[in-house]
Amino acid sequence: MYFPEHSAAFKKLAENLRGRSVAVLGHMRPDGDCIGSQVGLTRMLRALGVEAVAVNHDLVPRILKDFVGDTPFYKATEYTPAAETVAACVDCADHARLGPKLRPMFPRPFLMVDHHVSNEGFAEHDFVIPTASATAEVLAGMFFDAGWKPDAVTAQALYAGIASDTGQFRFPSTSPRVFGLCSELMAAGANPGTAAALLYERESLGKMRLLRVFLGSLKQELNGRVCVGFLRDADYQECGALRDDAEGLVDYARSIDGVDVGVLLEERSGAIKGSLRSKEPRYGMHRLAQQFSGGGHACAAGFNLPGPMDKFYPRFLAALKEHIQAADVGGVK
Repeated sequence: MYFPEHSAAFKKLAENLRGRSVAVLGHMRPDGDCIGSQVGLTRMLRALGVEAVAVNHDLVPRILKDFVGDTPFYKATEYTPAAETVAACVDCADHARLGPKLRPMFPRPFLMVDHHVSNEGFAEHDFVIPTASATAEVLAGMFFDAGWKPDAVTAQALYAGIASDTGQFRFPSTSPRVFGLCSELMAAGANPGTAAALLYERESLGKMRLLRVFLGSLKQELNGRVCVGFLRDADYQECGALRDDAEGLVDYARSIDGVDVGVLLEERSGAIKGSLRSKEPRYGMHRLAQQFSGGGHACAAGFNLPGPMDKFYPRFLAALKEHIQAADVGGVK
């Protein structure tokens, strides 16, 4: 058993949804774990006889479209739920992450599956496992615990979700359980080589140009322990890049030798989107993000808040300095 404390209850809830209509929701600006989890849960519910569809505030990112297969997937503005439809949320650290249309549509989701340490629960039935590397890991484990065999599309989507959120199995959240589950997913039809090519070898020229701008903006703070990069609204148009193309850029800031925390700060139509990455869990990026109404994981977190950048940055830098000093003393709880 992968998740013995949760799988029996999850199996019972899922099987009791037979004959009902379910919208499987993910977070705004979906990443690989979000899309992989939405696809995985939608397809498994449909295999159980549930009328399930996936719905997201945003479109499926270009590099993730091939993982969707024939899964029914809708953008929120194109979706109208049936009267008795219930929501199952995946990979959402909090209710607000569903977006301004889906949140009021489903004020009290029926089911929620997640792995963010900052998630305090917002559904009727919450399955939050912070020790898991990805929501796709939680779903895959509970599927196998229940005796349900995923089809090849489901297996590939769940594998992609795990590969994405473990940074290709490089991050500290990668555990023996992860490799055990991935082995079972491969037996069910997941192909690591194909997944890696789809995820990491199809970058657009616009993203490469955006990367050049980001690298040129890098500045080191706090005696080189923090590296911060910036993107302006105009950078996307000038580079011919999409907003999705910023995904993963913050990892370049973290990867520099001697840097403990990497940061990407984006201007987005007068607002600020922050992405935080650390090399060690003791820096508790989720706690830092919570100071700015965000959340996430110990090593990866983010936030969104009003700008402008010039007024925000000194406040952010002061909070970051205090946060790292607290981690040096005894870790961030």
